[in-house]
Amino acid sequence: MTANTHEVFTPGRILLRLPSVRRKTGLGRSTIYRLIAAGEFPAPIKLSPSVSAWDAAAVDSWIASREVAA
Repeated sequence: MTANTHEVFTPGRILLRLPSVRRKTGLGRSTIYRLIAAGEFPAPIKLSPSVSAWDAAAVDSWIASREVAA
């Protein structure tokens, strides 16, 4: 874990907590979870019963796909 508790670094993978995902996408919490439920946004990875994180590469790919669609 780094000093920024919104990002988790693991070998070869960066996991983002919700505040980082919100900053990166500009979306609110409700919108992110609505898009997940619709299958239109990457689902989080459960790290523990109360902790979820998103694969940074999956979020970046989602952002790139939105740029192409716009």
